[in-house]
Amino acid sequence: MAQLMARGIDVWAWCNGCSHHAVLPLALLQDRFAPETPLPALRRGLRCGGCGSADVEARPHWRGLGVIARHG
Repeated sequence: MAQLMARGIDVWAWCNGCSHHAVLPLALLQDRFAPETPLPALRRGLRCGGCGSADVEARPHWRGLGVIARHG
């Protein structure tokens, strides 16, 4: 998280259950996760806004790349 914060990079989340995806602003995540939290550990605290599944991937949101299916 600290590296993403330093670079101003948001988090991109993808649900493996229903393919719903969203960009999660760092400001939202900073209140829920400590700066030393590694990005892969974020997925344990996320739920899909579409179906409620906890099977969610989290990746840096590299602007300009668009949606990349199945980030697994």
